Amino acid sequence: MDDATNSRAPAFPTTEEHGFNNGEPGMTLRDYFAAKAMHMVFEKAIHNWKQDGEEDLKIDFEFVAESAYLMADAMLKAKEIA
Repeated sequence: MDDATNSRAPAFPTTEEHGFNNGEPGMTLRDYFAAKAMHMVFEKAIHNWKQDGEEDLKIDFEFVAESAYLMADAMLKAKEIA
């Protein structure tokens, strides 16, 4: 399976007989990995904010999202190697 196909593979594949999602495959594995990674990136940003002692929480959400997908892509690549 190539990288493009792997990134579009469903995270929770089902068969048509189960009738879930009206036949749609649902969340991709890449999206699932990114969602899991996003939590870690966001928590790190909050941790850094607490350590800095600033009053206003300022998080670059675009950075968080991009970082999560970079981690997801690395996870998919590692999955191909394993």
